[in-house]
Amino acid sequence: MGVDPLKAMRRLQSRAVLLDRDGVVNQAVVRDGKPYPPADVTKLELVPDAAEALARLKKLGFLLIVVTNQPEVARGRQCRSEVDAIHEALRASLPIDDFFACYHDDADRCECRKPKPGLILQARDRYELDLQRSFLIGDRWRDIDAGARAGCTTILIDCGYTERAPSSSPTVIVKSLREAAQWISERSMEKEDSIREASK
Repeated sequence: MGVDPLKAMRRLQSRAVLLDRDGVVNQAVVRDGKPYPPADVTKLELVPDAAEALARLKKLGFLLIVVTNQPEVARGRQCRSEVDAIHEALRASLPIDDFFACYHDDADRCECRKPKPGLILQARDRYELDLQRSFLIGDRWRDIDAGARAGCTTILIDCGYTERAPSSSPTVIVKSLREAAQWISERSMEKEDSIREASK
């Protein structure tokens, strides 16, 4: 019986960097100290060095997967088609492999809205990810708590928002996506070595 080439590829690409979207990959709109998404694709602006940082992670063999809350859809302030258009524009500009989005608000009590780990678990199941070998980059407490619950190494980009801290301390705090990519580059080999040692 032949080997499924898609499954074989997934096994080789079982490490991922999971990224929040607004404030991590593209600029967030900050109002009263809290981040919001761009209204539509015409307002989309990448964070500095996004292409360089993600290309560096891609070169290390990571899948790059965006996991994002988009509650403005549930709140009636944005159409899902506008969110999709932003994702298509990001996919065209950056080496992102996939997008997982939650369109609910807290009142919906869904399993996919961060800080619950549902989006990360969906990505895990689709791509057969080893979450212990994966990293989560976020700019809010919801991202870090979701990543910690899923078993990822968590990286907080400190954007100076005026909101609560994560319940789970991030593994490291950085100032930019570029700095996060640099940290992952330096630590990923150490992480692989420690996991190999633990499995002996």
